[in-house]
Amino acid sequence: MASPAERYAASAKRGRFPQLDWFRSELSFDLDPFQLAACERLEAGDSVLVAAPTGAGKTVVAEFAVYLTMREPHAKIFYTTPIKALSNQKYLELVRRYGQGEVGLLTGDTNVNSQARIVVMTTEVLRNMLYADSDLLGDLAYVVMDEVHYLADRFRGAVWEEVIIHLPSEVRMVSLSATVSNAEEFGDWLQAVRGDTAVIVSEERPTPLNQHVLVGGRLYDLFSTKDGDAADRVSPDLVRATQVRGRRSDGRDRMRGQRGRGGGWHDQRAAAHQRIGRAAIVELLDAADMLPAICFIFSRAACDDAVEQVLRSGISLTTAEERDEIRWIVEERCRRLPDGDLAALGFAGWVDALERGVASHHAGLLPAFKEVVEELFQRKLVKVVYATETLALGINMPARTVVLERLDKFNGESRVQITPGEFTQLTGRAGRRGIDVEGHAVVQWREGLHPQGIASLASRRSYPLNSSFRPSYNMTVNLLDRFGRERSRTVLESSFAQFQADRAVVDLARTAREQRESMRGYEEAMTCHVGDFVEYSSVRRRLTELEKQRVPGDEPRPVEARARRNDQLAQLREDLRRHPCHACPDREAHARWAERYWRLRRENEKITRQIESRTGAVAARFDRLTGLLLEMGYVREGDEGPELTTHGHLLKRIYGDRDLLVAECLRREVWRELDPASLAAMAAALVYEARREEDDPPERALPKGAFREAIARTRELRDTLDEIEARHGVATSSDLVLGLVPAMHLWARGGRLDDVLARAGLAAGDFVRWSKQVLDLLDQLQQVSAGGMRTRAHDAVALVRRGIVAHASVSE
Repeated sequence: MASPAERYAASAKRGRFPQLDWFRSELSFDLDPFQLAACERLEAGDSVLVAAPTGAGKTVVAEFAVYLTMREPHAKIFYTTPIKALSNQKYLELVRRYGQGEVGLLTGDTNVNSQARIVVMTTEVLRNMLYADSDLLGDLAYVVMDEVHYLADRFRGAVWEEVIIHLPSEVRMVSLSATVSNAEEFGDWLQAVRGDTAVIVSEERPTPLNQHVLVGGRLYDLFSTKDGDAADRVSPDLVRATQVRGRRSDGRDRMRGQRGRGGGWHDQRAAAHQRIGRAAIVELLDAADMLPAICFIFSRAACDDAVEQVLRSGISLTTAEERDEIRWIVEERCRRLPDGDLAALGFAGWVDALERGVASHHAGLLPAFKEVVEELFQRKLVKVVYATETLALGINMPARTVVLERLDKFNGESRVQITPGEFTQLTGRAGRRGIDVEGHAVVQWREGLHPQGIASLASRRSYPLNSSFRPSYNMTVNLLDRFGRERSRTVLESSFAQFQADRAVVDLARTAREQRESMRGYEEAMTCHVGDFVEYSSVRRRLTELEKQRVPGDEPRPVEARARRNDQLAQLREDLRRHPCHACPDREAHARWAERYWRLRRENEKITRQIESRTGAVAARFDRLTGLLLEMGYVREGDEGPELTTHGHLLKRIYGDRDLLVAECLRREVWRELDPASLAAMAAALVYEARREEDDPPERALPKGAFREAIARTRELRDTLDEIEARHGVATSSDLVLGLVPAMHLWARGGRLDDVLARAGLAAGDFVRWSKQVLDLLDQLQQVSAGGMRTRAHDAVALVRRGIVAHASVSE
């Protein structure tokens, strides 16, 4: 019997899919089986979920959706991405193919040709359009959701679910995901909420990936065969090479090693396993024709240090012609940046590294600099990039080789091993389709690593997709205004979060049923012919628990407490002696069954509580938020259920973690006296989150005058909201962090970049990222406010959006 892939290919050749035939005829390559399968289902009118490894060619399916759109009169397609940089990248690709007149771009701070038939946007923009019932949704035929596995992101993931739930039913979706272990579960949910959805999963990489371990200065293959379990396939040569201390690591060997000058075999083996430096690794990869390479280091500072180390070694990986081209590209891309800012950012040293073919890439780097690194790497002008894991999140930067310096990272509290999913995401960059015959993943060995552990990471190629969806205040008022309470609850119960919770409840319920059956068996086993042994064992259990208890040391009246406990003990002992089962000759045998019964009953009660907490959990949170908003006057009871007040309509248009606090401050005019620079500083206090625990700056460092009173009142309001939230059973928010306030105030007043970065204690990229969030909040204030507040918010935007921040807004 023909395989599904063969049937798809055969049906396409017979002309069952004429649009697909035309699309294929325009390509310079043939489609893989999973691409054919997905495109066929699209032409048949279905939505599709495509889960495949990085670099496998998922975007071809999205391009076919664009192709179908352009063949339908008046039809439109929205192409969503999780980050602005990806939106820009996709916009430029589509412009090259379809022309500027047919393609638009919407990324919050960029609005280009929004009426176009093809519009690229971030997912948040589409969510906001759906809530606003935008006119742009007319004639929408397709929505592409690139990197849909972002749905698991705990900060932004809810946006993906909101879009999927609220899109009109006639719109077909093309969901593109990394390989996840529960793609079928996610597909089942899409089928439930969107209708006909085909799930297409591919585990095959288009470019084979060779796994290596670098021990000392030598590369070893991780696997010796392609079949069998990971542990069985580990190369014996690698296992022998990583046994640094050898099999004879007795006391004499250790003493010989300590003497150091004895020249023993142990010392020679240890020397052979000495980790080589970063410059030596670059030379090794260059000699093995394994460049260009991305070396992942889980520290920004270490990425920059790595570049310095390589430069100090004198390495240069570029020709004179390549250096000229690099210099021209850098000057062209950075010419809008002020000279003063470039000097503060160490521009000359950065360019020197680029001209020698080496760069770093991390979130602390200025966005414009990151874009230059990405472009130069794609052009094969930069040969080695030292990057943090953020590079693995969708940017088009494939390499021939990926190097992992270590397999653990600091998570803010401790060092933890990277997950199989993270390993797959990182090494997925290796092997450029259409350029490389194969890719290479290199793990640098260090003492404490085990070949079998590396093999386990490399063999598990997927990770689960779990929902992070939870209603917010903004979502609640938008749902109430659009659907009313009852339909809103139905909508929320259709979320992926509830879908997963319900599936878990099914498993828990089955376990609970099995436990209750076992409990009935235990009851039968302890049945006593003289009395009720369940009752007797209950008294016995209470007596045992009370005997273990002690009167607390801080008891205000310990003598009375001990007397009460003694009375209770005496009563329970009397009840036990009087019970008929106490005289049963089989009492202890029955008691053993009773012990099992009560242990299982405790477990069953715990599972039952879990079931009760998960059933309808999402809608229950919505009900609590609705109750809170009713109390605060954002919602009122109308003739047909809850309806929004004027304040509720304002809250509808405020997005972010502190949506209700912002609405309250506007409602109570807490920021009325702030000038534009101080308003920008206030926005910084509302959006900023420190990477590590951070003390507030001293009061003298905060803006003078109205700001200090306004921040005090804002914090008081937050405390009040905390109390109300606690009363309604809603999780409270964190306190405001003022660490960015002095720097943002200085920047808004025209301060120099080097002074601002020094005061903020942030890298340029971090400052730009937080500034963009400040701008986003100020833009919202401008849109929802009137009069003086609107004017001040407008002026604050102009003050913040300058220099490197303005350049980032344009480029990202």
